[in-house]
Amino acid sequence: MLGQAIRSLLFYAVFYVQTAILAIVIGVTAMITNRRTRFGWTLALYWIHSHILALRLLAGVKTDVAGEENIPPGPCIIASKHMSDWDIFAILPGARRPAFIAKKELMDIPFFGQAAMSFDTIRIDRSLGGEAIPALMEDARRALANGARIIIFPEGTRKPPLAEHDYKWGIVRMYEELGVPVVPVALNSGLFWGRHSLVIWPGTARARFLPAIQPGLPADEFRERLVSAIETGSNQLILAAYDEGLSRPISPELREKLEALKQGIAPDAAQTPTS
Repeated sequence: MLGQAIRSLLFYAVFYVQTAILAIVIGVTAMITNRRTRFGWTLALYWIHSHILALRLLAGVKTDVAGEENIPPGPCIIASKHMSDWDIFAILPGARRPAFIAKKELMDIPFFGQAAMSFDTIRIDRSLGGEAIPALMEDARRALANGARIIIFPEGTRKPPLAEHDYKWGIVRMYEELGVPVVPVALNSGLFWGRHSLVIWPGTARARFLPAIQPGLPADEFRERLVSAIETGSNQLILAAYDEGLSRPISPELREKLEALKQGIAPDAAQTPTS
């Protein structure tokens, strides 16, 4: 436990120092050019791959991403489960020209905000509630017109493995109004790098891009298919990791859910998604 905690702290030191330096460089470049540049994207890819390497060497977390062939060649929305900061490393390279949906407050961080905006980041002001949707849609249309693929975490926040899901209606509004395919993404990263966790546990974090949901479905049918794809896929990846053996401590609550999953009982089988 102590040894893994030290390894995790070493990774965090690399992660935060390097992120700060690269944010300043990309942010300054963005302020000068006022647009996305090949130089900025090259640094972003370096940020991703260097931290994937650091995770493996320092914390013992391997990365396994598959299914990129399911991403359509044109504009689309990539809708992913969100358990960990690792998810960004997994999704960004496959998106090729990503446009994240992010909280407006993040754009106020010096340099980081300028760097994020240079990558077609779509701002959402949660304090406005439903009134934020028109501005979000305008930014989303701009990003798609620029050739970007929009990345969204439909639950809006990181969730622990097998926690009750909570898919917002924003993704449904985007699906209806933007008229592009939606690619679900399943993952199990929270088993190894959890939300607010100081210790990162060894193992293989996996993400899977699943077959795209084509535009034109009724809203309720789309939402049901999206939730089913992401939750079923994520549960399968979590169960596979559990069967392989986990080095992390497992709480009685999580073990009960994992054992139920082995018996074919989905954690949210009796739950209805909330708005």
